[in-house]
Amino acid sequence: MSAARALHENMSRDGAVVMGDDQVVLQRILDPDVHLAVWQRRAARGLEGLEGLKGLDWDAIADVDQDVPVVALAPAIPEALRSAGYPDVVALAEAIVPLASDFAALMACDALRIRLDVIETDACRKFHADQVTVRLLMPLVGPGTQWVHANAEPQVPEGELRIGDVGLFKGRVWAEEPVILHRSPPIAATGITRLLLVIDPGSGLSSPSQ
Repeated sequence: MSAARALHENMSRDGAVVMGDDQVVLQRILDPDVHLAVWQRRAARGLEGLEGLKGLDWDAIADVDQDVPVVALAPAIPEALRSAGYPDVVALAEAIVPLASDFAALMACDALRIRLDVIETDACRKFHADQVTVRLLMPLVGPGTQWVHANAEPQVPEGELRIGDVGLFKGRVWAEEPVILHRSPPIAATGITRLLLVIDPGSGLSSPSQ
């Protein structure tokens, strides 16, 4: 990594969390000591055209939860969004497909599990690590995913993904003793709706470099 690029990165004192304003920062999740890599997209770059998401009738929108071969991402994602009831699938698909493709290349897998969750409850309100290798999270509407060091006492949020930020969280498959935990911010009885993109690697996964 060049010195110029490093200037755009922020790292936690223990090196477990790396944040930067360039997508290349996501590659750092392959480092053994990094457990959370965050691409901080200023002004939600690459998400232009999605402003209308906040005004959707969420009662008419279903969750998306689909296993997709990487070679079929371009046609499958718009169709899944259309079936879920999204009125404008083009802008949303243009935000998801390239990101999913890049994630698949980074993780060396040939399939992905893609979820687009409409959240109105306190689902996953406790800090935890997922039973996956790496999970990609990107908040699109509402407050973003919160994270904390596993050994922090008390466990109060140390950071939060903003709208459009992309976080790669290392799971228990690659880290039996998780260093970074995350949760959905509590929103029950507030009237707040969250929209969260979740991507997990599918089959054909390689092991991380050590």
